[in-house]
Formats: sequence, C-alpha cells, structure tokens
Amino acid sequence: MPKAAAEKTSAPRLPAEIFSADYNPSLIHQALTSYLSNERQGSVLLKNRSAVRGGGKKPFRQKGTGRARAGTIRSPIWVGGGVTFANVKNYEKKINKKMAKKALSSILSKFKSEKRLQLVEDVSFKEPKTKLAKDYFDKLNLDSALIITSDADQNTMLAIRNLKAFSFIDATEINPYDLIKAKNLLVTHSSVPKLKELLNVK
Repeated sequence: MPKAAAEKTSAPRLPAEIFSADYNPSLIHQALTSYLSNERQGSVLLKNRSAVRGGGKKPFRQKGTGRARAGTIRSPIWVGGGVTFANVKNYEKKINKKMAKKALSSILSKFKSEKRLQLVEDVSFKEPKTKLAKDYFDKLNLDSALIITSDADQNTMLAIRNLKAFSFIDATEINPYDLIKAKNLLVTHSSVPKLKELLNVK
C-alpha cells in the first residue's frame, strides 16, 4: 500500500522550468494538432481501377448507343469505379521539438496553477485489488486522474484497471492529448527526473 501522500519529507522539487511556465494556448493548440495529425495512419484502403472487383466485360457496344464509349465499369468516372489517385495519405504535421516541449510544460503548469496536480510517492499495491486502489484515491479526494509514473508494477496496473476514470502514462510518453483530456494529474516522485530529462531541464 502506498504511503500517505502527506509525507513529503523526501519529495523531489517540482522544477519551475516545467511546472511554472507561462500558459500559451496557441502553442498548445499547435502541439495538439501536430500530435493528433501524426497519429493518423492514412492507410484507408483506396482501390484503383485494377483493384475494384468486376468490370472485365465491356459494358455496352462501342457505337450506336448514343452514349460515350466505355471499356469497363471500373473506370474512375463510373459510380463504384476505382479511385483516380489511390495512394496512402500523409497527415504528418511537423512542429519544432523545442516548441513541443514548451507546450507540455505549459500544460503541466496550468494543472499546477489550478491545483489539479499532486506530487505523490510512487503508487504501488502489494495485491492486485481494485479496492486498494479505490481507497487510495478516496483518501486523495480524487474521482478521476492520470498518473504520471516511471515504473508502475503489474499489481498496481491490475488494481487500477477496473477504475475507468484512472489511468497510467509513463513519464517519457506524455503527450498533449492525454494531458488535456485528464481532469487531475498525479505526478510520482520517480517520474520527476524522467520529466526533467524529457524536457531538457537540469
């Protein structure tokens, strides 16, 4: 069972460079747009005329019908035909790494300024029981939170799995989308050095 959150005698300091940065909504928007665009696969199946089923036979004779000549119903100009430029789309949107890191710091700072961020000792449970996790979060007066950690063990992951309002993310994998979507943040002691390393803070 984790120790009480009030015991902060050996708690690491939250770096001001990360948790006291200026709030920059336009920069956050750029980082969020870039992240969501880069998550898109762009691999939707688009069939060209050779991949569309059917159309092996000429649909009607060449002359005398009054219609434009046609050799196959798989032509892109026919309904149900192939796609003219059937290639994989690239939705990638680049953003400067420095800007992306500043956006993350801006989001984390916003959570801290709004008192929706808590620094806690590493969350760990001896048994994979949901009741242990629920009791822990009740003591912190939380009904929803994203836990930023560096080494969540199997028991802890299983204990929290059934609590849909709570989730884990590794400190090295934080992103604008998951942070913004969270109602509260729990930052564990062990994750602070990882965050400093990720965001280039000494």
